[in-house]
Amino acid sequence: MAQLTRTSSLLQLVCMMMLIACSQALKFDLQAVSHHDKKPWRCIRNFVAKDTLVVVTAIVDGHKGDGMQVNMHIMDAVGNEYGKPKDIAGEQRTVFTSHADAAFDVCFENLLTGSQYVANPSRHVELDIDIGADAKDWSAIQATEKLKPVETELRRIEELVAEVVGEMDYLRVREQKLRDTNESTNTRVKWFGFGTTFLLIALWAWQIMYLRAYFRSKHLI
Repeated sequence: MAQLTRTSSLLQLVCMMMLIACSQALKFDLQAVSHHDKKPWRCIRNFVAKDTLVVVTAIVDGHKGDGMQVNMHIMDAVGNEYGKPKDIAGEQRTVFTSHADAAFDVCFENLLTGSQYVANPSRHVELDIDIGADAKDWSAIQATEKLKPVETELRRIEELVAEVVGEMDYLRVREQKLRDTNESTNTRVKWFGFGTTFLLIALWAWQIMYLRAYFRSKHLI
């Protein structure tokens, strides 16, 4: 059993490293809507651990004053806000450190402004989200600490592996909590079933006694 657990953990580690290596920027077109639209936001969600460096880089085509206004809003699931830049055109970079273990959303809206006609009411957005070791400026670190390129790459890989190990530990703790919750729920359901069965038996006995007393009062038995 322990061998299977270690094998599963190793496979998960390899898969996560492959995902990190293959990650790239997300590209999409953001259609422009009016101010009266109820759901103008388009959001991309990601998870981050507490006290983790995050760099969100958004490159939006077009220019200011072309009849459209692209706004961005970064917030997490527990209510922390990390940035709310407005009227984005070109490159917009937002750097923050997470305040909680929670998912965070990077949301965009493209609003039509003014009364001028817009031939193609959309903006192309290229979004890149770097978390943890990927968010650090390794060129600056290499220059500051006077590291060789190989040493810099080893430092980066070491931090990536440490992040993966931390994520695995977090998932293990979550699994333990979910297992404890499941066992607690099973225990409650078991006792609820016992209580329901006892109540039904008591009700059945009371009905028999009541009917027997009723028939005797009517001299039917």
